[in-house]
Amino acid sequence: MAERVQQPPAKRLCCRPGYSTTCRQGQRAGGTVCGGSGSGQGGSSKTQSPESLLDIAARKVAEKWPFQRVEERFERIPEPVQRRIVYWSFPRSEREICMYSSFNTGGEESATSGENVDETRLPFRRGIALLESGCVDNVLQVGFHLSGTVTEPATTSEPEMVCSVAISFDRCKITSVTCGCGNKDIFYCAHVVALSLYRVRRPEQVKLHLPISETLFQMNRDQLQKFVQYLITVHHTEVLPTAQKLADEILSQNSEINQVHGAPDPTAGASVDDENCWHLDEEQVQEQVKLFLSQGGYHGSGKQLNLLFSKVREMLKMRDSNGARMLTLITEQFMADPRLALWRQQGTTMTDKYRQLWDELGALWMCIVLNPHCKPEQKAAWLRQLKKWNSVDVCPLEDGNHGNELPNLTNALPQGAHGNQDSGTRPHRTVFTRAIEACDLHWQDSHLQHIINDDLYTNYCYHDNTENSLFDSRGWLLWHEHVPTACARVDALRSHGYPREALRLAIAIVNTLRRQQQKQLELFRNHKKDLLHKGVTSITNLEGWVGHPLDPIGTLFSTLMETGRGDEDSSQGGFLDFSASTMSSSKHSELHLFPSTRRFLEEGESYLALAVETALMGLGQQRIMPDGLYAQEKVCRNEEHLIAKLQEVDLDDTLVKIFRKQAVFLLEGGPYSGLGELIYRESVPMHTFAKYLFTCLLPHDAELAYKIALRAMRLPVLESTAPSGDMSRPHHIVSVVPNRYPRWFTLSHIESQQCELASTMLTAAKGDARRLETVLESIQKNIHSSSHIFKLAQDAFKIATLMDSLPDITLLKVSLELGLQVMRMTLSTLNWRRREMVRWLVTCATEVGVYALDSIMQSWFTLFTPTEATSIVATTVMSNSTIVRLHLDCHQQENLASSARTLALQCAMKDPQNCALSALTLCEKDHIAFETAYQIVLDAATTGMSYTQLFTIARYMEHRGYPMRAYKLATLAMAHLNLSYNQDTHPAINDVLWACALSHSLGKNELAAIIPLVVKSVKCATVLSDILRRCTLTTPGMVALHSRRNSGKLMSLDKAPLRQLLDATIGAYINTTHSRLTHISPRHYSEFIEFLSKARETFLMAHDGHIQFTQFIDNLKQIYKGKKKLMMLVRERFG
Repeated sequence: MAERVQQPPAKRLCCRPGYSTTCRQGQRAGGTVCGGSGSGQGGSSKTQSPESLLDIAARKVAEKWPFQRVEERFERIPEPVQRRIVYWSFPRSEREICMYSSFNTGGEESATSGENVDETRLPFRRGIALLESGCVDNVLQVGFHLSGTVTEPATTSEPEMVCSVAISFDRCKITSVTCGCGNKDIFYCAHVVALSLYRVRRPEQVKLHLPISETLFQMNRDQLQKFVQYLITVHHTEVLPTAQKLADEILSQNSEINQVHGAPDPTAGASVDDENCWHLDEEQVQEQVKLFLSQGGYHGSGKQLNLLFSKVREMLKMRDSNGARMLTLITEQFMADPRLALWRQQGTTMTDKYRQLWDELGALWMCIVLNPHCKPEQKAAWLRQLKKWNSVDVCPLEDGNHGNELPNLTNALPQGAHGNQDSGTRPHRTVFTRAIEACDLHWQDSHLQHIINDDLYTNYCYHDNTENSLFDSRGWLLWHEHVPTACARVDALRSHGYPREALRLAIAIVNTLRRQQQKQLELFRNHKKDLLHKGVTSITNLEGWVGHPLDPIGTLFSTLMETGRGDEDSSQGGFLDFSASTMSSSKHSELHLFPSTRRFLEEGESYLALAVETALMGLGQQRIMPDGLYAQEKVCRNEEHLIAKLQEVDLDDTLVKIFRKQAVFLLEGGPYSGLGELIYRESVPMHTFAKYLFTCLLPHDAELAYKIALRAMRLPVLESTAPSGDMSRPHHIVSVVPNRYPRWFTLSHIESQQCELASTMLTAAKGDARRLETVLESIQKNIHSSSHIFKLAQDAFKIATLMDSLPDITLLKVSLELGLQVMRMTLSTLNWRRREMVRWLVTCATEVGVYALDSIMQSWFTLFTPTEATSIVATTVMSNSTIVRLHLDCHQQENLASSARTLALQCAMKDPQNCALSALTLCEKDHIAFETAYQIVLDAATTGMSYTQLFTIARYMEHRGYPMRAYKLATLAMAHLNLSYNQDTHPAINDVLWACALSHSLGKNELAAIIPLVVKSVKCATVLSDILRRCTLTTPGMVALHSRRNSGKLMSLDKAPLRQLLDATIGAYINTTHSRLTHISPRHYSEFIEFLSKARETFLMAHDGHIQFTQFIDNLKQIYKGKKKLMMLVRERFG
């Protein structure tokens, strides 16, 4: 807290009209300790005597009356009475002091903030430590002002520090604090805490004086002069200028100070006009919130802001007016956040964490305006402020959107006053809209007062056929109001410290919900045949309770759960009196001692059971998926949060009965239930909730558990056509939407939850063939994502093949069936996991058995591409590891190999480019199949296969000992090849060199046959010269074929076929030279000269090569004589 060093001026002026100075002259201004003479039997007395009437009266006056009113009411107040009023005016409870010096009452930040906070460093804990170590000294109470010094012990890094502390108080509240430590924080420093607790715990050790003005009244002129002069002498350096200034003004007849009756007294207590509230440093609240917001969620700022919100709730619970004051300061800083305008300008959304802070802000304002004991003028002021914030352009919207999104074309709400408005015409609701609307609510309804204050009506009239009956058949009170609004009342009561009243209203709401659920079930049963025949459904709740901004189900659940555990604090005052302007402050009894509220429970029913049932009703409600990313994420988040709370509850027989009852309601509830037979196409899915129900019910009622889970598996929003339950859907909207997906931003999360539900059922159904078959059918019908089905297949495989048990063949078959479905779904679509899926399927089929492998090979064309079938499936099936794994005999091996070869040939026919080589490999051991595969290659060579594929197969043939077939394929490949003059690094060069080497090794005839193909296909001079050089180094036909003997003579360059190759090479050099000279730059001159040197080597291989080269160089000199420098280099090298 920014604790000011100078005491603020007193708010009121003290004087004594008609005061008789004669009766005071000469009396000594003395003082007594707080518990000294005249104290009577006060709170500090250790005797067992009854409290005196003086103390009782003084305490009541000190709590409620400003001291100025006491002075005005009585002409003369006896000094003992003044002392007791001053004594009792200081706070007597440490709880408020703790609240203003730590984030949570009792300093329990570490338990709530999730951080490892050293509690000893918190101001409240440090203040206690300073007090208990004797660091508080010189404590003096003068009227309504407490002062003292607190010594901060020396540390290794800091010297000892003595802090002067001053505290003003009024009506049991600390109204201002100052400390010399200079601490700047929202909360009181440890020194203020230490001095305050000293006064609370040791009042008998505090010297108490009347207000200084009273003491001055007792002095005569000489005493007053002596007093002033001594004061100036002791503090002359500080007060002398001020003293002289005041003296001058007092001596001046026309000065302002002489126009005022009386003089200020900082110790005289509050004036009638002063607001009675605890000291809160508004500037520091604003600075801290601004700092936290500027950090953008880093350094734990989000947690700090949440702790501030918790502090507001704590203040509200203590009925401290600073709660609303502090929230106003926080809200102003939130509204001033510069990021709001930036996000609006850029059209981007705020972060999720920041968005949740705004939600909490709106919820807190809802609590404040619903304060049942606020005054009309207070509510009017809040309403003006809320409307002001609401009108600002950058005020965040309730659903988290900025209104710049396209309207949700699939949002087909029932037509009507509030139905089917697109986001362009629908009024934008800000985070403050609900609080503004709540300002119109009141608490004067007589039935509402009966619910909160009375146990039962003395006479009630129950009408079962009345929709909005005030009672149920048992005479229990019902409360018919918009459910989120009614629950907001409950939250407001809890927040303002009325837990019993909140509990009574919560029970009435839950009883109303239970009655409505029963009525809805009866209504659906009576019209079930007609509704099912028409296939009509509708959303009966346009606002879902789970994910709602006011969190109605969470509020009811928390209220009932806290009561069941006895968590609510019971220190605050009691029952509400709505007819009066103020609240009764009688002391609460413990919640578990609320006998009246238990009369609204079933026999043997508990608050815990009621809380669980409420959560189940809310989670099972059929509700439409809201618009916008944030609203949809909030639905998922709130559902998961509520289920997490339910999971903390241990199920007993009573709770299992409730689960069964609600499960039946959900299954038979028709359009009112998210698990009914008819659901709206865009209803919020029930997968997460159903998984929880399934897990809870499975040990107790497996049949019901599976019914729930299987019913919840559906996801109609992904169906390509609306199911029968969606006939009410406007057809023109369906035609507008270009695809089947609505604007469901959380769809991937929803599908993953659907997958989790299916996986849970698969795990539970292990060993039960009937259940597994049912679950498999549900998966195949309802899950539309191949990746999720693949995950389920993998899950089933893992469960079926656990190491500690024999494989579950039924579950393995389910796994295989799901895998086959994945193969069919992804066959014609791109999926980056496709190869992984194919490999896994083969593994799964191997585990199932040889018949499964044979089956997938027989029907390969519906599952795999030809490449996958040959390179992965058939290859894996034919591997030794598969044969060993399956323990196959020779006959089984041959049958499997035959299927693999058949598959390979079929694939080669369908896709020879990619499958021919694999087919040849797979068919090596079967002559007929191998020849068939080879013929397929030959047939495809002239049409569909590239030279690269043909060269690859040709090399394979050579490797397998078929050089003539390799030669044949090489010649076919050469026919597809075309190497231009500048492609001297083309990857096919090695294949061309290999083909020529193969031909050369086979003989002169083969070489003579391939050289024309080379000449036709290759225009690159360096490649041709390389081939030419290689052909002249060795004799052709080094590999004997058909027992022919090689002559051992080198081939002549003057005769065919090498003459043709030589001429082509020379021609290529000439053409390449002219091409390069067309765009040559000086930096390439030296490289060009080297190129000509290689060309000369080739020219010289001909018998007249020297002459040809000379003529070639002369021609270059003549044609390119303009390139003088280059031609000079040519002459230097070649003459």
